[in-house]
Amino acid sequence: MRFEVLTEDRSGGMVLDQILPKMIRKYDMDVDVHIRPHRGLGDWPSNDSEDPQPYASGLLDLLPAKLRAYEHVYAGTETIVIVVMDSDSYSPAQIFNRLRSLCQRNAPNLVYVIGVCVEEMESWLLGDKSAVLAAYPDADVSAINQYEQDSICGTWETLCRVILKDRADRTIRIGYPAVGQLKSEWAENIAVHMNPEVNKSPSFDRFSHAVDYAVKKIKGFHR
Repeated sequence: MRFEVLTEDRSGGMVLDQILPKMIRKYDMDVDVHIRPHRGLGDWPSNDSEDPQPYASGLLDLLPAKLRAYEHVYAGTETIVIVVMDSDSYSPAQIFNRLRSLCQRNAPNLVYVIGVCVEEMESWLLGDKSAVLAAYPDADVSAINQYEQDSICGTWETLCRVILKDRADRTIRIGYPAVGQLKSEWAENIAVHMNPEVNKSPSFDRFSHAVDYAVKKIKGFHR
């Protein structure tokens, strides 16, 4: 089986590269996971039947064309296309529906999975407290406990305060692009310890169930 995984940045790709094999190991099968990070989210295309603009590099900029290419190459094979993005300040349900429509129009014969992290990917990391503490034993436990799962609260900033504690505010003030490297480092260090079965994030749980259903669909377990 093959997973084609489209993410909006490197840190998201690192998380999925670690957790996807764990999510399907119960099926005892070989899976090739191909992570395709992008340079940010990009913009929703005004006409998704058109080719992307030259030098476009965002996930949404390139998604329709990539879906059409996957449809041409992988339709009818044991391939699952996985699209994961942050909801930021927008409605996760609306983003999910727009992504689903985009997939249906551009890759109608492919099996696909959509994951929408509520606000940011860090919500999935914070959903596994044990993984955070395994990666960062000196983390601020009280800050983790105060976090309301999948809330709109400045999620990456919350994780920053959990890990960096007194040094967090200075890092938050610096912001992007410098913080991008830190986010990738946190994602890589935490994801290796994550257990998908105990994650407390509702949006992660929906994603996990969708992956499970897609694998069963391809393997014919729903026949």
